[in-house]
Amino acid sequence: MTDGALPGCLAGVRVLDLTQFEAGPSCTEALAWLGAEVVKIENPQGGEAGRSLLHGASNDGHDSWYFLLFNANKKSVTVNLKSERGLALVKEMAKRADIMAENFAPGAIERLGLGYDVVRKINPGIIYAQLKGFGTGGPYENNLAFDMIAQATGGVMSITGDADGPPLKPGVTLGDTGTGMLLAISILGALYRRRETGQGEHIEIAMQDAMLQYIRVALSSQATQGAAAKRNGAKILSGFAVPSGTYPCKPGGPNDYVYVYTSRTNPQHWRRLLEVIGRKDLIGDARFDTAAARLSHEQEVDDMIAAWTRQHDKRAAMRILGDAGVPAGAVFDTMELTEDADFERRGIMQTMQHPAAGPFKMPGWPVRFAGGTPKVEPSPLLGQHCNEVLSGWLGLDATQIDELRKDKVI
Repeated sequence: MTDGALPGCLAGVRVLDLTQFEAGPSCTEALAWLGAEVVKIENPQGGEAGRSLLHGASNDGHDSWYFLLFNANKKSVTVNLKSERGLALVKEMAKRADIMAENFAPGAIERLGLGYDVVRKINPGIIYAQLKGFGTGGPYENNLAFDMIAQATGGVMSITGDADGPPLKPGVTLGDTGTGMLLAISILGALYRRRETGQGEHIEIAMQDAMLQYIRVALSSQATQGAAAKRNGAKILSGFAVPSGTYPCKPGGPNDYVYVYTSRTNPQHWRRLLEVIGRKDLIGDARFDTAAARLSHEQEVDDMIAAWTRQHDKRAAMRILGDAGVPAGAVFDTMELTEDADFERRGIMQTMQHPAAGPFKMPGWPVRFAGGTPKVEPSPLLGQHCNEVLSGWLGLDATQIDELRKDKVI
């Protein structure tokens, strides 16, 4: 539910958003959900490229579902940044912004005339946030990057996949949204400091660098074993915990699996599991009584668990094991999660009422404030808020705004 939520945590904070696709928009959308006024600056000719990305036949001409997911709760202003008046307009907005964020290709924002050195002179207190593929000063700083490039170069793919198979790209977009979340946290830290000191900040984050935060368990495994962490399929990276993995359930569909895990630090998990699957006779058996012993009999352990899970559907298996105090989780697909009534009841999944796309269910900000979550508002139509923002931020009147529109500045 959204009742009782405190979406105004960042009320009064103005964000000038020059981000595109996913990594940057994920960051600024988080700020919008927390109450900041996020104004997306877009090209009058079609807007951000993400508006038409992954367009399917069902879109009926409205912005892509992809765009809706990453731009909720924002405002849109169209500005021709290649015109002198358009550039001046954005500089005036930067003067009044608390935060400016961008994730253009390396060097692009500087070539436009909106680099940090320029914006800092206009607004010394601004928090200027840049998100790139690779770190400034590094050997690849001018390389282009997308989510999958970050996951490859940041170690994520090297630890994903079966032990005897090639590296794989995880389905989650850690390179994009994962980097965006780290940037959002850093912006909030800079905002907090600025409240006391008035000091602005230049924040930079590289997608490759960000991935190291998400492979720290693998780095722990490397330090323990003295070698690069290896792929281990669905099992945990260290390979020491048996059981840990997915086990098949009925009726045998592509996602009819349940993940079962017993912690090495809690021997009760294993004993409870044996009771559930009808193998109490093995409690205390030296072949299986310790984590090290089970590692030596891993296939036998997997076979006896799979024999039990195949008798149940994944939801029943998760419920039975969970009730017995055994860590377990069904493998839910995207449709099952979208249709989960509990997510909707708790406000984790909400329905955006979009003026062109109609109702669209999507995940909102998952953190609950006072028992509720911030409300998801529609992503903006292209240029929808030109009059509102130019009037509210810059004090322009209707005649001045109409003149800008007539001259194709906005």
